[in-house]
Amino acid sequence: MNTNSRSQTRSTARLSAVQALYQRQMEGTKVDDLLVEFHRHRLGERIDDEDHAGEQLAEVEIDFFNDLVRGVDARREEIDEVLIARLSDGWTLTRLDKTMVQILRAGAYELLARADVPTATVINEYVEVAKAFFDDREAKFVNGILDAVAKEVRP
Repeated sequence: MNTNSRSQTRSTARLSAVQALYQRQMEGTKVDDLLVEFHRHRLGERIDDEDHAGEQLAEVEIDFFNDLVRGVDARREEIDEVLIARLSDGWTLTRLDKTMVQILRAGAYELLARADVPTATVINEYVEVAKAFFDDREAKFVNGILDAVAKEVRP
């Protein structure tokens, strides 16, 4: 797999992981069940709507996706503490949009646990994930929070 192809499969894995983590939070689905569901029905599936019938979704680096989902779930308390420390006074994770929280958790997990991924890559990738759901203001918020996390956990 070439670098560009790997980059794309990881970008897709990040977006899918945020979606899976959101589903876990909203429905309480067990991680193993969630991974099975995503592997069977969401990762690399064919699109069936009229405008894109038969098109294949972007490929996903499955092991990377699994690590993000399992890692965020396993280290959620630690990750949340790191994130809360970077929020403005009076702010908590519960005040943030639920999708935003999952973007920040996944990004913080990568910064904490995936030293193989450069800091700038992690931050830029989650800014792009944020842009899939929000406008530039929220994307800048993701950039600021993850940059602050990186300065502490990757000095």
